[in-house]
Amino acid sequence: MGLDYKWINFFDFRWKLGIDGLSLGPVLLTGFITTLATLAAWPVTRDSRLFHFLMLAMYSGQIGSFSSRDLLLFFIMWELELIPVYLLLSMWGGKKRLYSATKFILYTAGGSIFLLMGVLGVGLYGSNEPTLNFETSVNQSYPVALEIIFYIGFLIAFAVKLPILPLHTWLPDTHGEAHYSTCMLLAGILLKMGAYGLIRINMELLPHAHSIFSPWLMVVGTIQIIYASSTSLGQRNFKKRIAYSSVSHMGFILIGIASITDTGLNGAILQIISHSFIGAALFFLAGTSYDRIRLVYLDEMGGVAMPMPKIFTMFSSFSWLPLHYRV
Repeated sequence: MGLDYKWINFFDFRWKLGIDGLSLGPVLLTGFITTLATLAAWPVTRDSRLFHFLMLAMYSGQIGSFSSRDLLLFFIMWELELIPVYLLLSMWGGKKRLYSATKFILYTAGGSIFLLMGVLGVGLYGSNEPTLNFETSVNQSYPVALEIIFYIGFLIAFAVKLPILPLHTWLPDTHGEAHYSTCMLLAGILLKMGAYGLIRINMELLPHAHSIFSPWLMVVGTIQIIYASSTSLGQRNFKKRIAYSSVSHMGFILIGIASITDTGLNGAILQIISHSFIGAALFFLAGTSYDRIRLVYLDEMGGVAMPMPKIFTMFSSFSWLPLHYRV
């Protein structure tokens, strides 16, 4: 199932969209999480129409990234969702919203430079005309040194979005300042775009380089799990604690992708789906708690089970779910 037609006549650039077994889950997940985030944004009253427009623009970019079958279209959709996130952060964020929004756009735009270089390198190699569709690129072979260069470019771009240590520092600041409905989309969908890119491009298009880098990625993933989970325990800000736990979860996804086994890849995809639900739910509950008690620092939130028993029960349930999925 797909859509394919030529949209730039100067080169063979095609508007090519399609869904396969890998992209079906993220596409459905994006629609579901976006719907929940839109409902969660009901309390937003200041410029609410613009707020919801930006959420839908972000949704369009995410759907386009997951369903693109052309490398240039993938890059354009990848960039499309950055602008709405920046505006959502800078206009409806907390006290340090401009700092967080600027840090987010610098990190992600910097990673996008490497993505563009990788896309142009893969598209222009070995042909007089650009060859940017995934089906042709899968069958393309490269010299090992060149494939490693392409792999590093794509890896840096996806490492910022996933994120992978040490390119993760934008995430806690962004989650700490963003409105909780925006946090739901960031944790539920945005991070998974990095994992999807690693599978779709690094693993499928550059398999030899992936086999070379996979042991190192597993080491980095292991360090990330330990570091981020330890750092999470030291956070006073509730949303930053959830953010660092998300970074730790991404370490499990990275190990699954780097394992180059069916079991590891299936585990990574399961973790992508499960963390999307759990991360979005935890940020929703953190936001609704803040709406009621106006507290975000954990040392000030003692005894919340009494005034908010239902939210407390849901918190407890969703906090235990990651253990169940990893077992």
